[in-house]
Amino acid sequence: MKRTLLTLSALTLCMAAGAAMAKEYKELRFGVDPSYAPFESKAADGSLTGFDIDLGNAICAELKVKCKWVESDFDGTIPGLKANKFDGVISSMTVTPAREKVIDFSSELFSGPTALVFKKGSGVSDVASLKGKKVGYEQGTIQEAYAKAVLDKAGVETKAYANQDQVYADLTSGRLDASVQDMLQAKLGFLKSPQGADYDVSKPIDDPLLPAKTAVGIAKGNTELKALIDKGLKAVHDDGTYDSIQKKHFGDMNLYSGK
Repeated sequence: MKRTLLTLSALTLCMAAGAAMAKEYKELRFGVDPSYAPFESKAADGSLTGFDIDLGNAICAELKVKCKWVESDFDGTIPGLKANKFDGVISSMTVTPAREKVIDFSSELFSGPTALVFKKGSGVSDVASLKGKKVGYEQGTIQEAYAKAVLDKAGVETKAYANQDQVYADLTSGRLDASVQDMLQAKLGFLKSPQGADYDVSKPIDDPLLPAKTAVGIAKGNTELKALIDKGLKAVHDDGTYDSIQKKHFGDMNLYSGK
C-alpha cells in the first residue's frame, strides 16, 4: 500500500511538472538592438522598423500571440535572454558554435556575409590593407571575435563600441579608418544614408569565424518555444509573407538560403 501511494505521488508530481512545462504563450518578448538598419532601427517617431521587426511581428501574427519588443545593446541580448528579460532575440544574431553552447536557435531567418566599410580613396580595400589602421566593431558580435582573433594579430588597432551607430559616428568623424560588420547592413543601411555617401564596402570576408546564418536566439533547452517559433517561420514562408517582407526591404535580393 505504501509503495502504491508513493508511486501515485510520483505520478502526480510528474503530471504536474508536465503541465508546468507546457507553457501557453500569449505574448512573445523579443530582445533587439535597434542600431542596425535595415534589419532593425528606430523610425523618426521612435517606433521600431526593419526587416527583423516586420518578420518578428509576422511570426507573432501567425501564432496569434502579442509581440513585445525589448530594446538592448547587442552584447546584452544573450545575458538578457538567460535572465528571462525576453523570450527570444531577433537582432541579426548569427549562429556560431560558441553561442550554441549557451543558447539555442530557431530555423534560419536570413544569411549574410561580413565586410569592411571605409571612406572612398582612403587606401583601404580589404583585410590586407588594414595593417596600422584603426577598425571599429560592435561588441558582442561575430565581428568582435574575428577582430580579436585575426585583426589584432595582423597589426590592426581595433576598438569595440556598444552599438553600430557609435561605430559609424567614429568612422565618419575620422576616428576610425574602417569598420567591420554585416555586409548587407552596410550596403543597404549605412551606404544609402546621407552620412554614408562617401563610403564604400569591401567584398565579403571569407573566414570560418564569420558564418552567415542568422536565427532567433532562444534560452537553452526551451524546445517548446523553438518548435513554436519554427512553426511561425514555416507559416510565413508558406503563405508568401516572408517573400513580401524581403522584397519590401531588399528588393529582388534573396537573403534566405533555405537551411
